[in-house]
Amino acid sequence: MNLEASSSGRAAWLLLGAGLLIGLALGLVVFYGLPALPLGRDASAPAAGGGLPGKPAPAPVVGAPAPDFTLKDLDGNSVSLSSEKGKVVLINFWATWCGPCRLEMPAIEQRYETYKDQGFVVLAFDFDEPVTDVGAFAHAYNLTFPVLLDPGAKVNDLYRIIGYPTTFFVDREGIITRQHVGAMTEAQLDNYLADFGLSGGL
Repeated sequence: MNLEASSSGRAAWLLLGAGLLIGLALGLVVFYGLPALPLGRDASAPAAGGGLPGKPAPAPVVGAPAPDFTLKDLDGNSVSLSSEKGKVVLINFWATWCGPCRLEMPAIEQRYETYKDQGFVVLAFDFDEPVTDVGAFAHAYNLTFPVLLDPGAKVNDLYRIIGYPTTFFVDREGIITRQHVGAMTEAQLDNYLADFGLSGGL
């Protein structure tokens, strides 16, 4: 084998490897959705509801209390996490342009309708989009749980959201018990809810 043939073969393998890496990256974007923070947004900026001026609030982690917030829903009602203590709360961060968010939303709505009388609450945060777009999305998916508006994405920042959808499960004591990044399958959602004794109603 001459040197020219060897170099040509090596270049072909390098191109193949690069193509595979690009394909993997695109696949992750499709599965997990686009990044939550657009370019130029300061992920470490202080968020409303936590932290000192100029100092970011602690990132929410499993086993820690879920940071409190108060936001308006599509009907103009104020909704606070603290007012839901004693209930199981699913906090879902999403955006209208997020394909995986659209995939999981019907299952979340169905479980809400099934278990709401057992103390199950869904609070869904839209990422700082026009009210008309958010309302159209909620109407298209017949959402009956509170859809919250997050002007300036302050609660998104408080919860350190890095991709859509992202879901937190909060127990009756207000403690984060699980975080799921990316779209949930129906089986995953059912397993998470079963941990709280919410099962068998479908």
